[in-house]
Amino acid sequence: MKRRYFITKTLAASTAALTLGPSAMASSFPVINNTPELILGAPKQRFKLNYAPHFGMFKHSAGDNLIDQLKFMADNGFMALEDNGMMVRPVDLQTKIGETLAKLNMTMGVFVVDKGGNAQNTLAANKPEHVEIFLNGCKRAVEVAKRVNAKWITVVPGDFERSLPIGIQTANVIEALRRGAEILEPHGIVMVLEPLSDTPNLFLRNSDQTYMICKAVNSPSCKLLFDIYHMAKNEGHIITNINHTWSEIPYFQIGDNPGRKEPGTGEINFKNIFKSIYNKGYKGVMGMEHGNSIPDKKGELALIEAYVQADNFTSS
Repeated sequence: MKRRYFITKTLAASTAALTLGPSAMASSFPVINNTPELILGAPKQRFKLNYAPHFGMFKHSAGDNLIDQLKFMADNGFMALEDNGMMVRPVDLQTKIGETLAKLNMTMGVFVVDKGGNAQNTLAANKPEHVEIFLNGCKRAVEVAKRVNAKWITVVPGDFERSLPIGIQTANVIEALRRGAEILEPHGIVMVLEPLSDTPNLFLRNSDQTYMICKAVNSPSCKLLFDIYHMAKNEGHIITNINHTWSEIPYFQIGDNPGRKEPGTGEINFKNIFKSIYNKGYKGVMGMEHGNSIPDKKGELALIEAYVQADNFTSS
């Protein structure tokens, strides 16, 4: 069933003024009877890159039902999904999400391998019980990936083990990841290692470090997840470091800094970054792993418009 969402002129104008300036809205949505209108079910916004929202990002517009949220995403041109918590969802819901993604011709992006949290059960310590938790998570992730037709799963190795030299820790991580890759490789599933900025206690912090580990694991099932928000905080030089590590990147995530909200709310020049990624021929998913800067429906409209603007670059 086609659904039409009408946004009043006052709301659209106020949202644009808060986010992108008074003239931003006029170029993006049709105007009918002097009222900007976002039409769902009409021809979609055609983004150059495959941006992937997460559940909850459009709940005020689409409601709490996750299937309705998927339809809203597709109606607005977002043809991929991220769901970090997919592994803990009921099996029947996973199956329903997978079926809906297929019907909508949407791509499933990453979900996180359940190993007890980003910092927990560190692979750097080489404790058998920690490694087994990780390997068990990989095995269960294969079954989840089949239900939702996922290709990429996020892995965070855990915290530093401060009692060991860094070279020993790195070797421990590489060995554990090789064992994980052996589980995933026959199924064509890729664990993407995510360096994070959440705390300096985390072992994996930089793109060059992750690149080196991926090269050492030497498997098509172990690659680098380049999260632009985290790498802006930890190392900067985003385009340069993307170029340096390009051969190991099958997946990107997005978030402006400071604040970890949509593009245009912080200091990162996403238009230039997106243009660079696009010009290198990237065809993968761009995960929208961030919050909304403005609450409620107004913020959801502003978020859509932010991606329209960031995606409005000229290729060369």
